[in-house]
Amino acid sequence: MQLANRAQAVQPSATLKTGQRAQELRDAGVDVINLSVGQPDFPTPQAIKDATITAIQANQVDGYTATAGVLPLRQAVADHLLATQHVTVTADQVVITTGAKMALYALFQVLLNPGDDVLLPAPYWVSYSEQVKLAGGHPIEVAPTASLKVTPAQLEAAVTPATKAIVLNSPQNPSGLVYTKAELQAIGDWAVAHDLIIVADEIYGDLIYAGPNPSPSMLTLGADVAAHTVLVNGVSKTYAMTGWRIGYAVGPTWIIDALKTVLSHMTGNAAAVSQAAALAALTGDQTPVARMRAAFQERLDTIYPLLTAIPGFKLDHKPQGAFYLFPDVSEAVQLKGLASTDALVAAILDQAHVALVTGKAFGLPSHVRLSYATDLQSLETAMARLKDFMTN
Repeated sequence: MQLANRAQAVQPSATLKTGQRAQELRDAGVDVINLSVGQPDFPTPQAIKDATITAIQANQVDGYTATAGVLPLRQAVADHLLATQHVTVTADQVVITTGAKMALYALFQVLLNPGDDVLLPAPYWVSYSEQVKLAGGHPIEVAPTASLKVTPAQLEAAVTPATKAIVLNSPQNPSGLVYTKAELQAIGDWAVAHDLIIVADEIYGDLIYAGPNPSPSMLTLGADVAAHTVLVNGVSKTYAMTGWRIGYAVGPTWIIDALKTVLSHMTGNAAAVSQAAALAALTGDQTPVARMRAAFQERLDTIYPLLTAIPGFKLDHKPQGAFYLFPDVSEAVQLKGLASTDALVAAILDQAHVALVTGKAFGLPSHVRLSYATDLQSLETAMARLKDFMTN
């Protein structure tokens, strides 16, 4: 008796694995600062909780909903896109999912046949490649430029006759870098010329620190690009609602309708109570979002110079969004006389008691990812521990 080949081909999530190891040390009494998990440290805003309690007490969330999600929430997603990106979509182009991760997983199930290729510009989020494999596809890593961004010329060198889609994430996890509108337009036009589907992961689109405007969406780049794009987003990062598990996909109706059908056999509807919370988030007071964004920016502005001052940690580009830093630590590996980045991450956890994630999981093994989605005092302590580790 054997497991299915697809299960044997998939690697466990590196971020969750590191977080689990950090928790084990904490449970053993070790003072670990966990910078491995991409989860806001803020509570869900109280107004969202209150609205959800009201919906529960009014018996509004006790039953199944449509697989695509309740109409008011789908319309709220459409309204949010209009307000933040000046993009017009209908509620029929929206499907609500059990987290943005499920939107991505189901989308690959809908789009890919066995043997189809998917371009993954590195660095990329750890689950993209594994989800592509689970759908029978082949992830093709596309090495970035020195700026950690990809260009149409690099994509052209990587595309194959079997390529079906490209995944583009901006603001980027793990680097926090943001593609400009011109950069996105060039990639979008290239994808249209090759008739590829663009899977636009914009989960961090409201967390931008270069100005008041959100990151430009692929849906803003003209009718042709929009017709080739499926946007994936959710409420987890913007509203500190990771545990509520609500994401969504927006795209052409022929893809969204297929998603609805597949999801009807996978999860049914996303939890009705969580849909009520997401509706309150999208339609309510946005002041808590601004406060959280300001706190993230303060943390970034504080720890960026501290990190770049650590021997062996090289970070040429200050992030503009999300809540991650992704330094090159190849020099640090050499300075400590270690064999690999994995060994460096393990040594830092065991000796400095700071949990980081190896860049190998994101397609760039010479880097590490750290999250600044934790309080400023802990972040400053973590930077001091890393510097002490590298200088002693």
